[in-house]
Amino acid sequence: MADTKREIERKYEGPATEHGADGLPDLGGVPGVAAVVDQGVTELDATYYDTRDQRLAAASLTLRRRTGGADAGWHLKLPVSDGVRDEIRAPLSDTVPRALSGLVRSRVRDTELIPLVRLLSARDVRHLVDGSGALLAEVSLDRVRAERLDGGGGTAAWTEIEVELADGGDPAFLDTVEKRLRKAGLHRSAAPSKLAKALAETGEPAGKRGRKRAQKGGHPSKPGPATDPVTAGDHVLAHLRAQRDAIVELDPDVRRDVPDSVHSMRVATRRLRGTFGSYARILDPAVTGPIGDELKWLAGELGVDRDREVLTERLTQALGELPRTLVVGPVRARLRTWAHARHGGSRRRLLAVLDGKRYLALLSALDALVTDPPLLRAAAGDPERVIAKAVRKDFAKVSDLVAQALDGEPGTDRDVALHEARKKAKRTRYAAETALPALGAPAAGLTKAMKALQGLLGDHQDSVMTREALRELAALAHAAGESSFTYGVLYGREEQRAAAVEAALPEAWRATLEQASV
Repeated sequence: MADTKREIERKYEGPATEHGADGLPDLGGVPGVAAVVDQGVTELDATYYDTRDQRLAAASLTLRRRTGGADAGWHLKLPVSDGVRDEIRAPLSDTVPRALSGLVRSRVRDTELIPLVRLLSARDVRHLVDGSGALLAEVSLDRVRAERLDGGGGTAAWTEIEVELADGGDPAFLDTVEKRLRKAGLHRSAAPSKLAKALAETGEPAGKRGRKRAQKGGHPSKPGPATDPVTAGDHVLAHLRAQRDAIVELDPDVRRDVPDSVHSMRVATRRLRGTFGSYARILDPAVTGPIGDELKWLAGELGVDRDREVLTERLTQALGELPRTLVVGPVRARLRTWAHARHGGSRRRLLAVLDGKRYLALLSALDALVTDPPLLRAAAGDPERVIAKAVRKDFAKVSDLVAQALDGEPGTDRDVALHEARKKAKRTRYAAETALPALGAPAAGLTKAMKALQGLLGDHQDSVMTREALRELAALAHAAGESSFTYGVLYGREEQRAAAVEAALPEAWRATLEQASV
């Protein structure tokens, strides 16, 4: 089993590190520090794994097997922000634990992970503690020797200082420590990690070979196009790359059940599909169509979990708003049981999807799409003309669907029409987002208008789905001999919410027409 630790740290180098442990500046005078406690020297032996073309390094991910110290085992470090990483830990074993290999699968695919670099470190540790003896930060002076393992036999050696914030500490404390270190002649390390420095000094820089392979279509990497978008096709491809990268980068978070990760990945799939549909004159539908079908499949699998989240939140809030006199029977307990059962089943299914060949094939298809795009004649056209025309076409479809819904009678047919209008508003919003760099203010106005309309119609669809869930819960309660009264009360309130949205729609649509112009 793996566990996660949020790691907030900074690395330093400079003249003060050239003399080994004696080069560690005196930190006793740092504001807030009552004592500097010597923890002695620890010998660390870490082997870093990656693909032969360094796909993990290209994405600033590190995977290592380390012995020595209090946290011996396997460590996978995922970047969160500058100086902040999530370290996923697993016990020592001879091979990469499945709990960690799954988290890098969107990068690695079916490629073998091999030992890349070995780092031998003598770590001299000091604890900075406050007046109560509580740990503020750990400061270590590391004497490092790197050995290249994937050919060439290059070696390197250096000394660096690492300052890691204590769990739950205030990141501002690192700024205070840094002021003292800078006065001692130290500066932030140019390399973001020991591995990056080792790769740079024993062979090709971290990620260089990964980027070379990415340019050939082998796998995604962070760098985008070398030049700013010029043609209509350039703008569309930039958007496609961003969404492809989002899916790959969100994969580990979805596997770890990080809040909102499933929703974010689902949005990326929808943005891709929307781009295929909106810009069919730029990208050949014969090529994008099958990929769009697979994206729809993936969005559906992601939606099982996301829909559960939305319904559970909505029902929990609605139940909390009811007076106690209207809550009859074990309603809260049944809702928790229902939500947990759906969550457990959907999580297992989703993890199986992400480990499956179909999903990996989709990722490879997206790589190929952005590397060798099926551009049509209009792709070379003026973006202000070609893209604007595509966005206007989408908006016209939204107008037709909203008019159809407004003309219909309340009931199932209107519910369906409003749902279709919502989906088209969402697609138009995504098309407008793609158009932002090319069209500027008009695209921004349309994006804002479609977002507002999408939100209103989304409230209506959430009410439809919530009523379906309430019918299911009421049936379960009735079968168990429980009262279904409260579910009926909630159902009635949801009907009122939907009616309020329908009543507000005409005025909201008029406001949309005033705001939207492309």
